[in-house]
Amino acid sequence: MTGVALAGRRRLSAGEVELILVAHEKLLSGRPGGRRAALKFVDLSGFDLSNRNLSEADLSGSVLDSAKLAGTNLERANLFGSDLRNSDLRGARLVRADMRGACLRGANLTHADLTQADFRVGQIALPHPSKGLSSLTHAIREGQLDHAVLVGATLDGAQLNDATAFATDFSDCSLKGAKLTGANFKDANMSGAILDDADVSGANLEGTNLSYAGLSGVDVARARVSGATNMSGVISAPTPEALARAPDLLVRLQANHAWVTTGGKQGQPANFDREDLRPLGGKFAGLKLTAMSARGANLMGLDFSGCHLQGANFEDAELRGARFLGADLRGARLTNANLTKADLSKCDLSPLPLGARETKATLEGARLRYARAIGADMTQAALDGADLRGCDFRGAKLAGAGLRDVDAFASIGFEDAIAA
Repeated sequence: MTGVALAGRRRLSAGEVELILVAHEKLLSGRPGGRRAALKFVDLSGFDLSNRNLSEADLSGSVLDSAKLAGTNLERANLFGSDLRNSDLRGARLVRADMRGACLRGANLTHADLTQADFRVGQIALPHPSKGLSSLTHAIREGQLDHAVLVGATLDGAQLNDATAFATDFSDCSLKGAKLTGANFKDANMSGAILDDADVSGANLEGTNLSYAGLSGVDVARARVSGATNMSGVISAPTPEALARAPDLLVRLQANHAWVTTGGKQGQPANFDREDLRPLGGKFAGLKLTAMSARGANLMGLDFSGCHLQGANFEDAELRGARFLGADLRGARLTNANLTKADLSKCDLSPLPLGARETKATLEGARLRYARAIGADMTQAALDGADLRGCDFRGAKLAGAGLRDVDAFASIGFEDAIAA
């Protein structure tokens, strides 16, 4: 039934909500009868809106307490001042969503995409408890993420200025280039997170777990830290020594490409074992780097899109956030490599023919937590003991792959990929 509920917000019936959603989805698909969803200042607490398309919908000021929004598309949606506490937003798409003044206390945003989402302070309109929208008061409120779960989420370029995220779990998430000035991350878990080039000026990092986080381009000295802040194993910016080696590394890189393109008449396979290759930046994309060796190397965030990497050796390599979009990795060795949040979409990890025999790609013991393997060919790949938690296998092929003792908790499309 409709009526007055939750601080003056009108409670919609399931039928009313469905009509609004259908009309919105028609608008987005260009079908007749479409109309943009206007769900401002309504009570949608507990509603199941999972996997619906609400991109560019207006949900400002609404209450979605404990709502189910797993897999929901909320790209560019207006959630200004909304109440999403304890909601299920696992895998939701919130790219460039307006989250100013929104409350997400206790919400589950595991593996959600919040790229360029805006969590800055907002002036919130508060309906009168009995008079409703006819009598509004206003209050200034920052984005609230206290005790929320954002494991494996993407917040690249997000604006979290002055947001509060006390005891929030950001482990294995990506916050590259995010604006975190003045935010409260006291006692938050950022272990394994990628914060490269994030601005933490004035942020409260007291008691924050930053162990093994990527902090290249991050000036932690400008944040508030304490003895309780765990910074063990962090990966900072390349050292002056690594930067000085960049010209020589580039020569080796070009020699490997020449070796492949000339059929071995020029150049030779590159050996980058235990090198920090980050100073080479975008020099890898599209190159032919067959048989390259980078065992134990630091390649965090590098772009190998379109690369020929047949038989390459990445054993024990640091590859968090690296991009292998469409790369040829047939027969590559990635044993114990860290591929958390890496993009392996449409890459080829099937066996490499070598005369009368084949060499299988090996990823035994590798970490692919919250990686993207959409459309990847991993036929017969050795993945025994791999950590596949949260990995997206939609459209991938895992037929004949070695999968003994893998951890595929919360992965997407895993079973379908095995059957493909």
